[in-house]
Amino acid sequence: MKQHTFSLILCGAALLACAPLETYYKPGASVTDLNRDTTACEVAALRDVPVSFQIRRKPPVFVPGNRSCDAEGNCTGHHGYYIDGGVESYDPNVALRGRVELQCMADKGYVPVSIPPCPDRIAKATPAAATTRLPALTENSCVIRNKSGSFQIVNKG
Repeated sequence: MKQHTFSLILCGAALLACAPLETYYKPGASVTDLNRDTTACEVAALRDVPVSFQIRRKPPVFVPGNRSCDAEGNCTGHHGYYIDGGVESYDPNVALRGRVELQCMADKGYVPVSIPPCPDRIAKATPAAATTRLPALTENSCVIRNKSGSFQIVNKG
């Protein structure tokens, strides 16, 4: 069981390394300021648009029958039946809370960006470091995710 859990963690880490970095961006801002501003805007959005978990029952699902009868009227199978649709919980405020956070970050001068991961050849050739100040982004910008959780933005080419 422990080996399976460890394998899942490694797979998750590998997938994260291949995913783009979704973040807010303001040229020249420090990563410390970015993190502080993001947290402040997340807290403000949560305060202004709180979580409102709702529970709703999903409709039942009808499974059609497979009843068949022969010429003498002998029938087999069933007429069909319903399966309980179950319940689900959701937060109707998620989208609005996201928009409030986005507006808060825009008011601070940030825009959302998606920075693609660097190709292996660039990641291997780049000395390990962590971005501390957001550089100017170009169409050639890419990101290297560090094991520590930090990231490094590289302008390749």
